[in-house]
Amino acid sequence: MTRQNTCGACRDGHGFAQAITMAFQPIVDVRDKTVFAYEALVRGEDGSSAAQVLASVDADNRYAFDQACRIRALECAVEARLPAMVSINFLPNAVYNPEHCLRATLGAAQRVGWPLKDVIFEVTEHEIITDHQHLLSILQTYRQRGFKTAIDDFGAGYAGLNLLADFQPDLLKLDIGLIRHVDTDRVRQRTIHHMLRLCDDIGVQVIAEGVERAEESAALTDLGVRLQQGFLFARPEVGRIPLTHFPS
Repeated sequence: MTRQNTCGACRDGHGFAQAITMAFQPIVDVRDKTVFAYEALVRGEDGSSAAQVLASVDADNRYAFDQACRIRALECAVEARLPAMVSINFLPNAVYNPEHCLRATLGAAQRVGWPLKDVIFEVTEHEIITDHQHLLSILQTYRQRGFKTAIDDFGAGYAGLNLLADFQPDLLKLDIGLIRHVDTDRVRQRTIHHMLRLCDDIGVQVIAEGVERAEESAALTDLGVRLQQGFLFARPEVGRIPLTHFPS
């Protein structure tokens, strides 16, 4: 796809045929028993799942899909009256020019009245990063514009410590693979312990995602992970704020 066609497809999310909406899942502070942020998770307006929506994304509409997700996340956050930050996943390979590709996001935020400081952009490690320097440029541009940044699925994908060494995001989300059965797995406990020490040294907050059991949450809390996300606290809800449960 040429640069001209790419920019045309991105504009205002036009070019992605399926109508989408967002489900929200809380990221909680287990110590204060408060909600830190809500992650926006794509769904089809016809009730289709995230997997079904993503199955229709290809090289020709990836740019438009990424833009549509950003815009709908902000619109849905306002419609649901989220009382905390909104966290939006983005596709680095769908960003041609960091500044140009932010125009629709900035316009949507201004139109719906959502503060830029209350937006987190998450980059997932599961997407193959074809240009490391380009990703760094994206993250740096977002920070300069006042957005918060996060590395998602840390420990499961392609970027890992190399990305963390080059760019220190506001937040780092530990992959579910590190979280599962952490209450009984000493190696996982020590791995997370040392990741927390590293992130504390470089000023990065840690989120444990995929927490499904009270025992996992308790073990993570004992290790010092106060920001947690997963089915234990709430399942994603479309169009409204999920009821958040804190285990006693």
